[in-house]
Amino acid sequence: MNTNMIIGLTGGIGSGKSAAGNEFEKLGISVIDADAIAKNVTLKDSKAYNEIVNHFGKDILDNSQNIDRKKLRDIIFSNNSEKKILESYLHPAIREDITSAILSSHSPYTIIMVPLIFETNSMNQYEKILVIDCDENIQIDRASSRDNASSEDIKKIINSQATREERLSIANDIILNNSSLKDLKNQVYEIHKKYLRIANERMSKL
Repeated sequence: MNTNMIIGLTGGIGSGKSAAGNEFEKLGISVIDADAIAKNVTLKDSKAYNEIVNHFGKDILDNSQNIDRKKLRDIIFSNNSEKKILESYLHPAIREDITSAILSSHSPYTIIMVPLIFETNSMNQYEKILVIDCDENIQIDRASSRDNASSEDIKKIINSQATREERLSIANDIILNNSSLKDLKNQVYEIHKKYLRIANERMSKL
């Protein structure tokens, strides 16, 4: 059964989006990772890869001729016009792959894991938005140990994203992930039961 009940799962760096996504998958829910799709659309010799290399030059490639995401990030981080050009190459390809993944979904509802819903003003693409929230000091600790990065680098990324208040302002549902994985799992299960009820009610009306 394909479903048109699409849940946008979002949160800042280090909030625990992936951990929450994993728990939904264990419950049999299709989880589409927009970040993973974004990486795939820039694989060597894809349309987006060729457009990006033609515009930004071969200096952004690593020794294997793959796009070095850090080099590209450094270019666009402080240059908004270059960021918009990159997005014009990436977004159509990402949308196409996400649409295809949604059509292949057979779970009662489908989750799309997207880091930047508020920032891209794409709230209307989702029936509900689930925000994974946590305190900033926990974000910094988690992300710096996971990415082997300094606290200062993680703070820069946090400052470049929506504020906690902005993200919470678009939430239909919130999971506060300040505690343990067990606590996160319990909260995911409660939200899952809620979404199943909504999906089942919708199906009964068809």
